[in-house]
Amino acid sequence: MRSKLWLIAGIALLSAAALLAASQTWVSLELVPGAAAFELLAASGQQLNAALTAIALAGFAAALALTIAGPGFRRVLGVLVVLFGAGIAGVAISVLADPEGAASGRLAEATGIAGDAQSAMVDRVATTPFIMLALVCGALLAVLGALVLVLGGRWRAAGRKYAAREDRGPAVGGDGRPDPGLDRFSDWDRLSEGGDPTSSD
Repeated sequence: MRSKLWLIAGIALLSAAALLAASQTWVSLELVPGAAAFELLAASGQQLNAALTAIALAGFAAALALTIAGPGFRRVLGVLVVLFGAGIAGVAISVLADPEGAASGRLAEATGIAGDAQSAMVDRVATTPFIMLALVCGALLAVLGALVLVLGGRWRAAGRKYAAREDRGPAVGGDGRPDPGLDRFSDWDRLSEGGDPTSSD
């Protein structure tokens, strides 16, 4: 059970960290003086790829679902967490590989200029550590998802603590035989009819 708590907490925290990283500036473009009405354009992770926010929120939702999921569904969630982590890491890697290209859409929105003409506008491109934070979060999420696949089948089901009640068998009457009338539902019925559920009748 300790592995369950650590893995669920880890998935939730990493998803939250990835969401935070996506909301921060990833790429800054310093433009040639006079090329536009501004000289610096900053683009956050979610502006570069809107799917980042959705993926991070989905990872957090998967962590919540793991608290109540059965063995089969845990495996499905484990696969999904692996895919979420790989998706976040993949976006971060693509931005690191070509930050100017990744920010081209954002630059086009701000200036109305697209295509090869953008290259003449950009003087310098800088990236921030938040890309690496997203990359690390994505990679670790994928690892934790794989661990859910391996360890999730050993976790105790959430409803198992109620099994002991079911194993006690049916309620019994005064003669020791099962009495289906002695349950909380029939008690409520008798009370609603004006009777006394504590009486033996």
